Amino acid sequence: MELAEALERRPVVLDGGMSTALELAGHDLSDELWSARLLLTDPDAVRAAHLAYFRAGAEVAITASYQASFDGFAKRGISESETARLLRSSVGLARSAASEVDGPRWVAASVGPYGAVLADGSEYRGRYGLSGRELQAFHRRRIEELCAAGPDVLAVETVPDVDEAEAVLEVVRGSGVPAWLSYSVRGDRTCAGQPLGEAFAVVSGVDEVIAVGVNCCAPEDVAGAVAVAREVTGLPVVVYPNSGERWDARDRSWTGDGGGFATSAGEWVRDGARLVGGCCRTGPDAIAVLAENFTAAGG
Repeated sequence: MELAEALERRPVVLDGGMSTALELAGHDLSDELWSARLLLTDPDAVRAAHLAYFRAGAEVAITASYQASFDGFAKRGISESETARLLRSSVGLARSAASEVDGPRWVAASVGPYGAVLADGSEYRGRYGLSGRELQAFHRRRIEELCAAGPDVLAVETVPDVDEAEAVLEVVRGSGVPAWLSYSVRGDRTCAGQPLGEAFAVVSGVDEVIAVGVNCCAPEDVAGAVAVAREVTGLPVVVYPNSGERWDARDRSWTGDGGGFATSAGEWVRDGARLVGGCCRTGPDAIAVLAENFTAAGG
């Protein structure tokens, strides 16, 4: 069954944060390549993280390619041919993990924003100073490699800026590979400050887009985004916020309560969300609770 067909029938459970699962397993991700480094140094760990989420009840695995790019790997002296192999391997590792569990499972190839490669937090600001053509060139090569690996869907995620969304969608358009578009947001605006109505409207005419929504945001920002996404596009809505904890850059630690994530998911589904999971600080245990709640509700 295609993912788009499943979304017409019921809500689907996404996985949680790849970095969170890897850190829980004891891996140090204090590196500019972040979780993408393990595609090179420890691919078995990436596969194990996917498997942990599938066993917790996730139906969609988002690959470890969020921070993977030709530019980023080139800084480590990695050749273009090896980078292409690593990008494709991210899909293969998720697919391999899916083969270990029963039931329908889908693989979403992560297409992170340009700011993720800069590793300076600019994926939460946008406005990189690049032209649309430059952004298209950056995204095109890795999207082509990811598509060649045969994912079920492209996860164009944590996009902070309408300009970048438009650039990525120009690359996605005509590819024939389904995609979702998910913004990083603050309140009722993108991280770059654009109204969400304007942000979601850019998917019009891009037949590949099967869902729109938000991720890597505060749980309290989700409900409003779901309503706007449904009104503007009529498409299924994808949401995978952070746990609710907040990053303290000065102390380099997480603070606050992460308990509200799973309890709010039922409200998001009632409002129209169809792909629901977690991002930063949501691990397999949180996804297990989410999946249990969906099962109990008949989802």
